[in-house]
Amino acid sequence: MSTLDLLRNEATTRFLARNAIFAVLLLVFCLAVAISDAFLQPLYIFNVVRQVAPVGIAAIGVTFVMILGGVDLSVGAVISLTSVFCAVQMGGDADNTAFALLAACAIGAAIGTVNGIAAAFTRVSPFILTLGTGIAVLGLTQIYSGGTARGIVAPGFREFFNFRIGGIVPVLALALAALTAVGLLIQHKTIFGRQLFLVGSNRRAANLSGLPTARVTVLAYALSGLFGAFAGIALLARSGVSNTLSGQGLEFQVLAAVVLGGTTFEGGRGGIAGTIAGVLVLVIAFNLVNISGLPYAMQLVVMGTIIILASAVYGQISARSG
Repeated sequence: MSTLDLLRNEATTRFLARNAIFAVLLLVFCLAVAISDAFLQPLYIFNVVRQVAPVGIAAIGVTFVMILGGVDLSVGAVISLTSVFCAVQMGGDADNTAFALLAACAIGAAIGTVNGIAAAFTRVSPFILTLGTGIAVLGLTQIYSGGTARGIVAPGFREFFNFRIGGIVPVLALALAALTAVGLLIQHKTIFGRQLFLVGSNRRAANLSGLPTARVTVLAYALSGLFGAFAGIALLARSGVSNTLSGQGLEFQVLAAVVLGGTTFEGGRGGIAGTIAGVLVLVIAFNLVNISGLPYAMQLVVMGTIIILASAVYGQISARSG
């Protein structure tokens, strides 16, 4: 095989790696339409987007960490804590809303920063590190709330985020779109975005070339915590009530979406666009399970199977391109 053929094969493999998830999304959507014409109705589609907004928002932040070669298992606990904190601080008073939202974002970013500092300056595995952080944050949430649902959302808070523009498009869906745009901007238009891929591809080489790997690591985890806080706020806006376990298990949906979108645990590849496509594939699959009348447990089976298949496919693509 000539050098030109090798280059063409490698280019094709990379193209497939970057765009496979969009083909999967198209196929899943076509399957959904064939099963139920509800997926052709704009109101239903935006209901689906509204449903998945908290997971999608959190997944944006986790994508940064996984491009770096890390992982964040504490995001579900951050969602729970910030959701409960917001409700308690609002206390049913609209005047407290701004403080509650800003403080929740600061808490999420602070938790992420602690994760980032530990990941940058210790040899603890990111899996173990963020798992431990998640458990600790879950405990703090229980202590803060007294183990029961507390707090009352401010008047107008939930109504604003669930307001439908033109009677169809909920503000919560627009919030997901806006944060996706911010994530894409960070990934493609900032020095930090480029550094993420360099560090994720080869941390040792990045260190030797003088890249600020520690700073990039801390910032990536801080962003994951911040987007986790955004997700907690979105979840509170969607449900209207706080729950100390509201984020429990969401970290697995987030990881499934990120991996499905092409961001591997090895780091150095993937991106926000693929992650959002992965989120949509998951939520359509879950809705198909519900339409079919299958129990929630089947959603877990579907999610686990998707993670395994996606990891296997991207592993094969990596082997071919490596």
